[in-house]
Amino acid sequence: MSSAIGHRRAPRPASLAVERLARTLAPATPLARIQGCWAAAVGESVAAAARPTAERAGVLTVSCDAAVWAAELQMMGPELVTRLNVQLGESLVTAVRCRTT
Repeated sequence: MSSAIGHRRAPRPASLAVERLARTLAPATPLARIQGCWAAAVGESVAAAARPTAERAGVLTVSCDAAVWAAELQMMGPELVTRLNVQLGESLVTAVRCRTT
């Protein structure tokens, strides 16, 4: 009598299944993709003070907690565009517009 136990594969980490499920459930909109990589692109301190809240035809609107953040990020616009597009793996963002909330 042969045992099937010796032929079983090792269990797969649950995280792989969760990641696969998240990818299928996540909205594929440009804004959702940008929001997903925002912190990685701009860093934790910026992400704590500013959030991408809208995207239209490549122009990303970023809502900032303070006017000083809005001014700083507006000046960094071209650099933010580059960082975001690197994280996204394609040229999705063409400009950044900042506003204070």
